[in-house]
Amino acid sequence: MPRPDGITIGLVGRGIAASLSPLMHEQEGARQGLDYRYHLIDFDRLELDDTSLPDILAEARDLGFAGLNVTYPFKQAILPLLDDLAPDAAAIGAVNTVVLGGARSVGHNTDCWGFAESFRRDLPHVARGRVLQLGSGGAGAAVSQALLQCGAERLDIYDTDAPRAEALAERLRRLLGASAQAVTDVASAAKGADGIVNATPVGMTRHPGLPIDAALLESRHWVADVVYFPLETELVRHARALGCSVLSGGGMAVYQAVRAFELFSGRQPDPVAMTASFSAAVKA
Repeated sequence: MPRPDGITIGLVGRGIAASLSPLMHEQEGARQGLDYRYHLIDFDRLELDDTSLPDILAEARDLGFAGLNVTYPFKQAILPLLDDLAPDAAAIGAVNTVVLGGARSVGHNTDCWGFAESFRRDLPHVARGRVLQLGSGGAGAAVSQALLQCGAERLDIYDTDAPRAEALAERLRRLLGASAQAVTDVASAAKGADGIVNATPVGMTRHPGLPIDAALLESRHWVADVVYFPLETELVRHARALGCSVLSGGGMAVYQAVRAFELFSGRQPDPVAMTASFSAAVKA
């Protein structure tokens, strides 16, 4: 049940000034009659080192925060700082939602369900024989499981950090028996892929550009991005111009927030209302 003195949440990350999580959470809280406050804890704006993460977690607990959302680059770094992991977070190996209750901190992952729900709604009929995923960090760990849940038969994972990509692929094979492999030849992987998913921060306002050579994209590909600020990333824009079916990061942003709101508040949120809040803000 929500605490009688209100619900205070924070988002921990870098380059998050444009995040729409505060708006979605606070508007849904207001709709439900809650005193719901959501703060950005931007390590860039606060000029904090990554080593400050334990202090931020401790301070949030001391100040009575109900929880924290966690984004780039802390979704894996926060794991050893938590008291417990929910099954989803333990299986994925990444956390984007921390519930603070009493003296315990419990990590959850709502990214996986958020991406899967968005994919099922917006790309229901695309081919899933072979998918190329770019990125194997915190977001990539969640997205890879979501893709497999959504029927991807083979998953090729490319990362500039090749050992990290191999570690994720091995984890998927070991835990899920999945057909997953790390690849180093991204051009060859793209040529054989039905779809391409960006699970890197490339395309964010503070990391502009394309995560893959534009020449490797073809109109037969479907393309998905987890980045949502800006909503129309260079990847999404280029893919759309080619005639590809595209999935922006907006759906994942909304649905991960839907699940996180429920964890923080103990209340069932309205996905339609939260989608409307997101859409209105994007168009503003």
